[in-house]
Amino acid sequence: MSVATDQLPLRPVARAFFARPTLDVARDLIGCLLVHDLPEGTVVGSIVETEAYTDRDPGSHAFSGMTARNAPMFEEPGNAYVYFTYGMHHCLNAVTEETGRAGAVLLRAVEPIAGLEHLRSRRPGRRDRDLARGPGRLTLAFGIGREHDRADLTTGVLRICTGERLPEAALVRTARIGLAAAQQDGRRWRFAVKGSPWVSSGRSTTARGSRRS
Repeated sequence: MSVATDQLPLRPVARAFFARPTLDVARDLIGCLLVHDLPEGTVVGSIVETEAYTDRDPGSHAFSGMTARNAPMFEEPGNAYVYFTYGMHHCLNAVTEETGRAGAVLLRAVEPIAGLEHLRSRRPGRRDRDLARGPGRLTLAFGIGREHDRADLTTGVLRICTGERLPEAALVRTARIGLAAAQQDGRRWRFAVKGSPWVSSGRSTTARGSRRS
């Protein structure tokens, strides 16, 4: 059920929240709120699935060093890193760690809370469950594109706000989705709400992985 945005406190998360180890941020983003003030109205979703990526990670864009594409990962924590992948869709990441050290958390899925009519208009004919279940669907529903690369997620129209902190018993940790086993190296760097119908349904490993955020 959608709620009115004026019934939500929508307090942006402080930058210090992001200037921490990437795995800590990935875990703590679960339950936070993704907010975007679209021209047609504000949309809000509770973050239910994340993945962590760092410069020490063979599955990360930053593993081989800084490039024009991944430069935001090395910049100010709390900013957005948005990239286009598979020639099909954008992915939204929150930059982590201290400036100069690459890290980012991929937002994989949210549970819509407010502005469902606006999300539905951007994803016509889809079930509510599928509006933002998966990183490409999320950015389509929330109207996020390359123009939001380096956006300040602590202020502005696209932001992450405080929400409900879930207990460990309510979460699951798994290998990340879409990466080959060689790129995982035992990392359980995906966090999700246990049993949530809003979580994406991709496989945690593939025979041919590709580097993500």
